[in-house]
Amino acid sequence: MTDRMDTRQNRQSIIDAGLEMNATGLNQGTSGNISLRCETGILITPSGIAYDKLVPEDIVLVREDGSCPDEQVPSSEWKFHFAAYRAQKTANAVVHNHALNATTLAILNRPIPAIHYMVAVGGGNDIPVIDYATYGTGALSDLVHEGLIERKAILMRHHGMIATGPTLAKAMWLAGEVEALATLYVNLLQITDTPPCLPDDEIDRVLKKFESYGLREKA
Repeated sequence: MTDRMDTRQNRQSIIDAGLEMNATGLNQGTSGNISLRCETGILITPSGIAYDKLVPEDIVLVREDGSCPDEQVPSSEWKFHFAAYRAQKTANAVVHNHALNATTLAILNRPIPAIHYMVAVGGGNDIPVIDYATYGTGALSDLVHEGLIERKAILMRHHGMIATGPTLAKAMWLAGEVEALATLYVNLLQITDTPPCLPDDEIDRVLKKFESYGLREKA
């Protein structure tokens, strides 16, 4: 369990990340959700409140048993956030959004293949698509858990994407990289249905190099 605490600063960082998602086009309106792992559970965006209306006190603490203080209403997707943390043991942040190109591919049930070496940021030779299940259900949580066991980011059929990270900044960075890859792939599919891809052994080399690569955060 991480030593990340339920602090006003961490709550504000969730709000700031939500505003950034919408400002950069990674998300729209009140869709999507963001969480941070904390000592007693997770801090997560509430249900149905626009990011630009949030204050730190609106961010919901969901305990390990699913309970919330003061009758607050968390995002309906809180269950799959817990599932993501169970799958990605080193993750301390989960970002979910409905980025347009990633969601386009998710609807088509098209994983993002190794069209570019940066696909390795997701932890493998593709960004896979998990099957569809109704939002907020245990069935969706099970699919998220299975999909994230071997990947840091996944697409969700007829839904959107999930990106994880050891910090919120790194999870946001990964979400942006996945959408960039999705945009590139959508563009390629307008030219050919079978764009050339890098072989698995090259992606294995890149994965090794990526052990020391990624967003660097200043102290």
